[in-house]
Amino acid sequence: MKAFWKSRPVKTVGILAALLVLGMLIAAATGHGETAQSGVLGTVFAPAHWAAEKISDGLATLSGNAKGNTEYEKKIDELQRQLGEMQEQLADYKNIKSQNEEYKEALELKDENSGFQYVAADVVGRDSADPYLSFTISKGAVNGVKENDAVLYGRYLIGIVKKAYPTYSIVTTVLDPDFSVSAYDINSGEVSYVTGDAKLAADGCCKFENLSTSTDITYGSIIASAGISSKLPKGLIIGTVEEVADETTNISTYAIVKPGTDIANITDCLVLTGFTPAKGGK
Repeated sequence: MKAFWKSRPVKTVGILAALLVLGMLIAAATGHGETAQSGVLGTVFAPAHWAAEKISDGLATLSGNAKGNTEYEKKIDELQRQLGEMQEQLADYKNIKSQNEEYKEALELKDENSGFQYVAADVVGRDSADPYLSFTISKGAVNGVKENDAVLYGRYLIGIVKKAYPTYSIVTTVLDPDFSVSAYDINSGEVSYVTGDAKLAADGCCKFENLSTSTDITYGSIIASAGISSKLPKGLIIGTVEEVADETTNISTYAIVKPGTDIANITDCLVLTGFTPAKGGK
């Protein structure tokens, strides 16, 4: 038992109790407003209070930084919103400019061919699995669109209407092997036909087939529809020649034709719903 009372923990507790009693006596003698207990406890726990103050100051600083960061975030969000609006305006401007150029070319073509009748349409769908870039347009039979109508971008022939539904239509492009139209070189006058080709479609090109081995067609030659049948008028530009090569399966020659516009990225087009066939057309 004596060892217990002499142990260090017990002595420590005794010292703290003595300090507490001493503090109470001092407070009573001096008449301070605070209690002795609070004074002693304040003395004992002053380091903890100091640490608490520092933590509080740190939290206040963090709160201030957070407030500042919030203000910066608001400014960044506002700048991003303004940037988004400017990008949208730029995109609209580019679309309007592109449409104006397209309509200008179409009007020039119509001036040259007074019998042309157009219906403007938007591209509203694409088949991502189709290597020939077929697409769906926003106009159909109720708008006067018919199967085999020519589909143009400006003055360029980009395909024909494969199927016309009441309010929309499916377009087959010049890249598709199922597409075929009589065509001629506007310089030499040589006539044959343009069709799609599975290998060339990967490069966005079509094929001017069955040419003479002594053809005068060269790089840069302009190929247009010949208008031999009544389905399409004469003079719709299909594209320009990229290369002339010999067939491996027969003795003829062919030309690789690059369409006049980027079919993969068009967003609108014109459907030629009516025209006056050239003399001699069927």
